[in-house]
Amino acid sequence: MIDRKLVLSNIGVAYIAFLIGTFCGLLQVFIRNDALELPKWLDYYQILTAHGVLLALIYTTFFIFAFLIAGMSKSLGQFGPKVRLFAWIGFILTLIGTTIATVMIISGKASVLYTFYAPLKASGWYYVGLALVIVGTLFSSFSLIAHYIVWKKANKGQLSPLFAFMTIATLIMWIIACVGVVATVVFQYIPWAFGWVDTINVELSRALFWYFGHPLVYFWLLPAYMAWYVVVPKLLGTKVFSDALARFSFILFILFSIPVGFHHQLTEPGILNFWKFLQVVLTFMVIMPTLMTAFSMFATFEIAGRKKGGKGLFGWFTKLPWKDVRFTSIFVAMAFFIPGGAGGIINASFQLNELVHNTLWIVGHFHITVGAPVAMTFMGISFFLIPYLTGRKFTKLLQKLAFIQVISWAIGMTLMSTAQHLLGLLGAPRRTAYSGYLGHPSALDWFEGILSNHVTMAIGGTILFLSAMLLIYIVVNLWFVAPKASERDYEEFPMAESDKSHTPKLLENWWIWIGITIVLIICAYALPITDLIQNAPPGSKGHITW
Repeated sequence: MIDRKLVLSNIGVAYIAFLIGTFCGLLQVFIRNDALELPKWLDYYQILTAHGVLLALIYTTFFIFAFLIAGMSKSLGQFGPKVRLFAWIGFILTLIGTTIATVMIISGKASVLYTFYAPLKASGWYYVGLALVIVGTLFSSFSLIAHYIVWKKANKGQLSPLFAFMTIATLIMWIIACVGVVATVVFQYIPWAFGWVDTINVELSRALFWYFGHPLVYFWLLPAYMAWYVVVPKLLGTKVFSDALARFSFILFILFSIPVGFHHQLTEPGILNFWKFLQVVLTFMVIMPTLMTAFSMFATFEIAGRKKGGKGLFGWFTKLPWKDVRFTSIFVAMAFFIPGGAGGIINASFQLNELVHNTLWIVGHFHITVGAPVAMTFMGISFFLIPYLTGRKFTKLLQKLAFIQVISWAIGMTLMSTAQHLLGLLGAPRRTAYSGYLGHPSALDWFEGILSNHVTMAIGGTILFLSAMLLIYIVVNLWFVAPKASERDYEEFPMAESDKSHTPKLLENWWIWIGITIVLIICAYALPITDLIQNAPPGSKGHITW
């Protein structure tokens, strides 16, 4: 058995954040539709910040570490006492930071949105909370790396299990990425927010945020990819398609997911177009491991389907285990990532970015890449991980409810995200509670034209919230209520075998890949960051909106 209490503690906090965050999302769609008026003590930007932080940062982080800890314990054996202690310290620090940041948001002293962009200014304690969240994740990361090192010393010359390899690749990317957010929060935001310095270098703070912010997207995605590569083949009753391909794709994510942050700043001044263009090119390089993953997964599907008797060009498709909600939820998640990935290519293109950057298109893209592929994969993981931890039975009734939950989430996300994309193309702005331009006559026709899409967005958001509540019901049942499983019904942690006989050992020489990553980061960031420091315009004293 894996380190049960530690994993369940992470899952518990994750789903509490999920509950609050989805409720805030429901409020948002009704406010934007002018169907709801908040009390005076609460405003749109408080719930927007809470929605972004609790879902995009807190829910994902706690759930990811639950999954990684469970998988590392399963593949490498139980943690030693020191490793477990570090992991618990990481959990506690992250929880304390989450609590501080959430209190600041709810109290109205941190309405700075998910990106906490300067010159918007929050209470200094909000940034302290965020710093503790990051420090806590670093403790958890180093505990997992230590567990891996112990295994490598005991198994010299051997390639680690695929799940462990992917975990270390994800954590290496995360640790390198955290350098940016730690630098800006500790050395810029905290001194500025507490009044120790008068101003903040806005462009530098945003550059450091996005140095962290884009690999954060892959910190969400890579654990989902791990489930796709390792869990899905086991559910299909087959092996990993290619161990070497899977490992190489994760190496490419380390190399190309970090030096690309400027593609989030294509519309901002202060950064030469050459550096933006360079990072756009590196952004398109990330398409390679994504397509490798798609090829690997569909090859796995076809092999499994044909083994079960699938005939003809697409006969294998009908032989997939559609009645297994663990598989179906992850398959639907993969399907959502196709339009999500295509939208990412649009967002990273110079000319098209000018059109969509500050519109609801970006919000729609964010939901169709994180709210669907990542969240729905995490749902599929929950359906086996929680009963595996609690020893309870995933009953037929709960499985039927899980299908309803997955299907309703897919419908709600399709409606809401599609409406947001269309609203973005019509020019509806993001990061704002009202888009009627104060009722100006020239804007009335435009506002009436997009009203139907706002209604669709609200309908989709409502379905998503109801689906989220059903998911919480399923999680609580699998945790506390469902009957104890017999030995025959006991839920396993599905982890497929992979053939490592043709995998080059070079792929696990981490120092080579870390070195190349650092070189790419220096090429992409050294000169523009130096320029942002040396030739910075006068700093901003900040704007407090609360």
